[in-house]
Amino acid sequence: MKKLLMLGGAPSQVVAIRRAKEMGYYVITCDYLENNPGHTISDEYHNVSTVDKEGVLNLAKSLSVDGVVCYISDPGIPTAAYVAEKLGLPSSPYDSVKILSNKDLFRSYLQKHQFNVPQSKGYATLEEAKAEIHTFKLPVMIKPVDSSGSRGVSKIDSIDFLPEKIEEALRFSRAKRFIIEEYIEKKGYQIGGECFFVNGEIQFVRLVNNHFQSNSTDLTMPVGDSWPCNLPVFLQGKINSELQRLIKLLNMKTGPLIFEALIDSVGNVYIIDVGVRNSGDLTQIIKQMEGIDLIEYTIKAALNEDCSDLVNIEPKGYGAVYTIINEKEGLFKYLEIEEGLRRNNIVETSLINIHSGSKVEKNKYLGTVLLKFSSMTEMLDKMDNMKSNIKVFVEEETTVIN
Repeated sequence: MKKLLMLGGAPSQVVAIRRAKEMGYYVITCDYLENNPGHTISDEYHNVSTVDKEGVLNLAKSLSVDGVVCYISDPGIPTAAYVAEKLGLPSSPYDSVKILSNKDLFRSYLQKHQFNVPQSKGYATLEEAKAEIHTFKLPVMIKPVDSSGSRGVSKIDSIDFLPEKIEEALRFSRAKRFIIEEYIEKKGYQIGGECFFVNGEIQFVRLVNNHFQSNSTDLTMPVGDSWPCNLPVFLQGKINSELQRLIKLLNMKTGPLIFEALIDSVGNVYIIDVGVRNSGDLTQIIKQMEGIDLIEYTIKAALNEDCSDLVNIEPKGYGAVYTIINEKEGLFKYLEIEEGLRRNNIVETSLINIHSGSKVEKNKYLGTVLLKFSSMTEMLDKMDNMKSNIKVFVEEETTVIN
């Protein structure tokens, strides 16, 4: 029986641990949180942090594992590549994964290889950034070099906000670095998606429309994806072509990739972000709606098993996933879902365990909703106006003075 080392046992990773067990493998999990639910499912657990490359390497050596997977967790992705490369196990090159896991390195790489890229530079301190901010045309984006899910990302059009937003970016950066890059005025939706490449060739790709929080103090908060992508076919082809060129240049082998891209007003493609992992929600929705199990292929790739039977298919129908987020700190009261949306569009609702009166933080994740629609027009209209159909009611916490 092949041994698979899976980095992490968080609730979001349980689905992959369970799938590996169903496929008949001996599953070993590790992280520094021994109470994570994934460890109750795996065959064996070890208390080693997923960002401790040497610690995980020593563990993998001692257990003679046949493959390493880090499902959807960005911090552990470089570790998985490092360990696999050191042990001669299937993986894309560690140096390539490291480039894709760091926005500072990634922007430099894109520029070196003549991809479209906004003016950008990485910094470690406010003082460094202030000395060069005059070289950028406002507005600019400020981003941690190594965060995911748009955490710590801000857009500013005045340098007065520079100290505050740099502090926020650094708070979300494990490396304590951030980048400043000029803002690209996109045409249409930002495009995201997930692909799977086999021997360096994209075998499957699903492009989606990214939807962001509107009328909020945090305009960069992603709240949903819808598909099929509404871009013209020739622009979708340009995105796929740029992704394929990047994969070839980096000598990537076999595995999953998530990405975000923009199209500017004249049709130029900008690859904004890339992650060497499955997406999570989209991965599972592709399986549920289209029957393609990308988790299974990710596991097979890590164990050097054949993935050549994966085929690209056109999206079936019109679907979306929406993330429910409350916008202010306080006491949770209730969630209200418009009856027509509930009856006609919602396929599945997955909510966290939260009760009336529970204290919730600003931008707290409350759950996800899987939806289906009858047309592109209905899908985009409802996704762009979802806040009027799914409402979170939170009241301010009152302080009692004796």
